[in-house]
Amino acid sequence: MKKHLSRYEEFQIMKLVLDKFLWMGVLIMAYGFYRMVAFPSISYGLSILIAGAIVLLTFMVIIVKEYEFMK
Repeated sequence: MKKHLSRYEEFQIMKLVLDKFLWMGVLIMAYGFYRMVAFPSISYGLSILIAGAIVLLTFMVIIVKEYEFMK
């Protein structure tokens, strides 16, 4: 017999998983900032920084959309 999770429990698990992806976006942005400051190639660091921001914003939208669905 299978146990079913409540919507609250599903949301808590989803938050734990997506939180890791949000941290990944922040770390990518931090690496891009480091590349911009430490090395003379500002365009490469800026492109990494923008890629991290896109990852971060994408997963933030997913979390907000799922949260609004649960309400």
